[in-house]
Amino acid sequence: MTADERFAQRPGELRLGFDPAAQAEAGVVFIGRARTPWRPGDCPKNPRAARERGQGARLEIDAPYRAGLEGVAVGDALVALYWMHGAPRDLIRQHPGHRDSPAGVFALRSPARPNPIGMGVVICTGLDAGAGVIEVDALDCWDGTPLIDLKPWLPTVDAPPDRG
Repeated sequence: MTADERFAQRPGELRLGFDPAAQAEAGVVFIGRARTPWRPGDCPKNPRAARERGQGARLEIDAPYRAGLEGVAVGDALVALYWMHGAPRDLIRQHPGHRDSPAGVFALRSPARPNPIGMGVVICTGLDAGAGVIEVDALDCWDGTPLIDLKPWLPTVDAPPDRG
């Protein structure tokens, strides 16, 4: 399945009319790559769906950034940020198949967005900091997806307030 087929415009969708990549105002450095069992056409839609398939993933951190793993431990929850490099950047309103009507990109978790940043909260299941390898429970991106950053998930900071 090609990118054009995956992101063919559906009724109600809107494209920007320009490529946000041509408007770049900031530089992003990739710190490594995600290694997953997923390819275009078979990738889960979110980390929960990836967990349900029961296949973990591996984050490979490039040598210059491995010192940044100090303090990370097996069992930690981490926020992985990754660059969804196969997604279009000009689709500003989308009509996903699971929705009755279109919605703006900022109301969706779709990888198609002006800055195709993916995010998943993962659990560290194995760690070799010296080799820059973090095993995680699941991830919803293609094999080889560039990593942008890792952050600790902190319940005292990241959990939304009770909406009860």
